Amino acid sequence: MLTDFAKITTFLTVVREKSFSKASAKLGISQPAVTQQIKFIEDYLEVQVVDRKKNGIKLTKEGQMLYAIALKLEKCVSNAEKEVLKIMNKDVSFIFGASFIIGNYILPRFLNNLKDDLHNDVSINVSVSHEAIEDLLDKKIDIALVENYVANEDIIYKEWMEDEIVIFSNQRLPKKATAEDLLSYKWVCRNPDSNTRQIFKKNLEKANFPDCDTFDVTSEVTSATTIVQTVLHSDKNLTPTVSVVSKNAIESLLKSGALFESRINNQKMIRKLYIAYRKEKKNDVFINNVVDYLLKVK
Repeated sequence: MLTDFAKITTFLTVVREKSFSKASAKLGISQPAVTQQIKFIEDYLEVQVVDRKKNGIKLTKEGQMLYAIALKLEKCVSNAEKEVLKIMNKDVSFIFGASFIIGNYILPRFLNNLKDDLHNDVSINVSVSHEAIEDLLDKKIDIALVENYVANEDIIYKEWMEDEIVIFSNQRLPKKATAEDLLSYKWVCRNPDSNTRQIFKKNLEKANFPDCDTFDVTSEVTSATTIVQTVLHSDKNLTPTVSVVSKNAIESLLKSGALFESRINNQKMIRKLYIAYRKEKKNDVFINNVVDYLLKVK
């Protein structure tokens, strides 16, 4: 059994997730497969190691002993992989694919720490979410950090952090914007296929506000940076020019008073950001180290 580390990994994951179903999702295998591997361990040892409860799992005395052994094995395997890479003289470099907001505004906050903590070089390819997923499938990158969940059986997604989209202008706006307020502004909009615009439309509908297609749109732009700069340099003596963007992209400008934010009736527009990697890499120690690190620093 000890030579088949996949079963040990399954056992460790069940213990850490405190659930067979959550372990199944993390490992990217079916729940019956998780159950089968735990049963194999118990049959091999001729003892019960996991006691399934309504509110999760509990280790038996023998399970606790196995857990201690499994942790030692995991550490040995991790160290062995690093030593093998040294023999091969192979430098491990993580390549991230990230959407514009994540790559330009979120990831740089802790990129240097990431390199130091993991002792690896790190590079970032910035593009739109669907292109990052394509690069992931084509093995051009190791991990994708994206705004959209693009369903694919070859990819494992982890919810990472929440990103708020806000209405903003270089003029003071009411904290709770009404439908009349929004209709009175000059708008710089994202392109129709933009995830940001789609979220904005859904939130307008939720609040029973007019669709943004009916707003006074002066231009449609694909780049968040261009939108921010257009609004930032608009004439403050005229009707406010506004748009919507991730709050992460304008946080420093909001703090400095160069820009001002508003919300739909004080309703927050929230979207999930995801960590994505190929299912074939689910047991890769380096990928798991990076994922764990990102989940801690979010």
